[in-house]
Amino acid sequence: MCTLLVYTSSETIVKQVGIKQARQELPDLIDRAEAGEEIVITRQGKAVAKLIPAPKPVKSLPSLTEFRQRIGRAGTPAVRLLREERDGR
Repeated sequence: MCTLLVYTSSETIVKQVGIKQARQELPDLIDRAEAGEEIVITRQGKAVAKLIPAPKPVKSLPSLTEFRQRIGRAGTPAVRLLREERDGR
C-alpha cells in the first residue's frame, strides 16, 4: 500500500492510506491526527473514512451557585415581584 498526500483548497495536507496500512499504523495515525493532521482511509482507492483531530474540550462552566455568589443579589427578588403582580399591588 502506498501513502498519498493530497493538498486541499485550504492548503491543508491530507494523508490518504489504505485500510491494510491503516491497521498496521493505527497508533501512529492517531498521534498524527491528534497533532492536527487529517487522514483519509481508503478501500480500493476510494475514501471510506476520515481520521481527524477531536475538538478541543470546552472549558467547564461554573456552577450556578458559584455564579450567583459572584454576581450577588440586587433589587427585589423575582418571587416577590410576581406575587405583587398577581395580587394586584
